[in-house]
Amino acid sequence: MNYFEKMKGHTQSPPGVGALEILWSWIGGFLGIAAVGLIHFKLLDQTGLMLIIGSFGASAVLVYGAIRSPLAQPRNLIGGHVLSALIGVAAHQYLGSVPWLASAAAVATAIALMHLTKTLHPPGGATALIAVIGGDAVHRLGYLYVLMPAGLGALVLLTVALLVNNLSPNRRYPEFW
Repeated sequence: MNYFEKMKGHTQSPPGVGALEILWSWIGGFLGIAAVGLIHFKLLDQTGLMLIIGSFGASAVLVYGAIRSPLAQPRNLIGGHVLSALIGVAAHQYLGSVPWLASAAAVATAIALMHLTKTLHPPGGATALIAVIGGDAVHRLGYLYVLMPAGLGALVLLTVALLVNNLSPNRRYPEFW
């Protein structure tokens, strides 16, 4: 097969999901992000700490909308965010004077580490990148960024996913730990 033919794909698009599945995904996504946001704005914002980061939006898509995906399972959600945050902070601290280099090193190394630890979670790449480009508020956190927002926020999303995804008799989460 030639190089460009591979870009055509080889399977059909997956089937759509029903209205009930969409509703459960919406409920989970709403409650998960609301819980993280509420904790952030009611408890942490007053202390100058943060809990909500953009990569949690992508995690919500996986843990509430694609619950059977290996990328959405608890070890991937928690491990992907925590390990990627650790790599991102280290990249900023060692290479931060060259932001494009620190960004590339953070994302690429996070991908490699998630592969090595079987915790591949695509939003983890964004978590690593946010540690580098997130600005002064993120940079002041240093390695605390690994615990909060990355670890604690992912744990809140997981808790909501466990509760909401198992309310429906047709849904089951997780597939594995």
